[in-house]
Amino acid sequence: MARIQAVLLAVALSVPMAFAQRHSLGGINPDVPEGRALQQIQAEADDAKKLPLLEQFVVQFPKDENIPWIYDQLIVAYAKAGQSDKVLETGQKLLAMDPEDVPTAQACLKASEAKKDPALVLKWSATTSELARKMVRSPQPEAAEDVDAWKRNVDYARQVDVYTEYALYAALLQSTDPKTRIQLGEALLTRNAQSEYAPKLSQPLFLAYMQTGQSEKGLEFAEKCIAEKQATAEMMLAVAQSYMEKKAPDKAIASAEQAIQFADSNQKPEGVPEADWPTWRTQIKGRAGWIAGVSYAAVNKWSQADKSLRTALPSVQSDQNMLAQALFFLGLANIRLAEGGQAARYGDALKFSEQCAAIPGPYQAPARNNVKAIRVKYHGQ
Repeated sequence: MARIQAVLLAVALSVPMAFAQRHSLGGINPDVPEGRALQQIQAEADDAKKLPLLEQFVVQFPKDENIPWIYDQLIVAYAKAGQSDKVLETGQKLLAMDPEDVPTAQACLKASEAKKDPALVLKWSATTSELARKMVRSPQPEAAEDVDAWKRNVDYARQVDVYTEYALYAALLQSTDPKTRIQLGEALLTRNAQSEYAPKLSQPLFLAYMQTGQSEKGLEFAEKCIAEKQATAEMMLAVAQSYMEKKAPDKAIASAEQAIQFADSNQKPEGVPEADWPTWRTQIKGRAGWIAGVSYAAVNKWSQADKSLRTALPSVQSDQNMLAQALFFLGLANIRLAEGGQAARYGDALKFSEQCAAIPGPYQAPARNNVKAIRVKYHGQ
């Protein structure tokens, strides 16, 4: 988690907070109170002393033409002071005066992040993205002297738009509420399904669907991620399990084999500690092998079933239901292989069937019948 937070901080710091000056200070007339107040503000280098001067100016001269500039300065000062509520309050006032002010919208987004308020992050991420995209679509000015500034602004707006996606992703990671995670994740994918953060949110969004009882939606999402090569091994397993339960063995096998290939790759999944990686791989391959083995048995592919279930056996020892099912189909697979000409398989068929017959459950009785049949027909081979 510490590494993830460091990466997110680096992304946040890489996005500029301002672009070409939007709210400039007009002419200052030292002969009037407003002018003298502005001179005092400009002369004050201490941020702690400057802030009350800015606030006082708003109270004394609310109709002054320089109020947008004052608000701009206040937003920066409030952000430095960690007063996120004040940033939001002032930002909304400035946006009421200048509805296309991208930097102010982004300041409100960052204040929402500082408050760790997912609802506000959703709101200001959407607003900031909308304004940024509007700036990107703005026509190039005809005056040559204005083109460079326009290009800088457009480039800035593109970066800000990407930042709005990051803000949703970061908020999703920080949230422990699955419903909130779904809102944030779906908002990001709706805004940009090709976002660089889309592959990273696949696992937490999938888990959020499953945790809220939306299993069908979660599995549909997982299948989409698999098709787009953005799925995790856990998602592949969930899809494989679903297909196995729905009596669709071919699809179950395909998804289980994908999970095995994923585990066999040299790419350690994000979030899995280095020390836990070998155990993680064993568990993934074990469960995937169990699903594949049972599904191979369902389509009478006995050699593949035997191979997959032998691989899975060490990983299912702690789950009596999975273990019994694996042992039963291992016994059955070896019976069928023995009947097909591999007589040496009778020994394994008897061994696995006897182990299954010792486990209470739905496979106990048929396993006992298989044990009797093997002993009678093949004299204990």
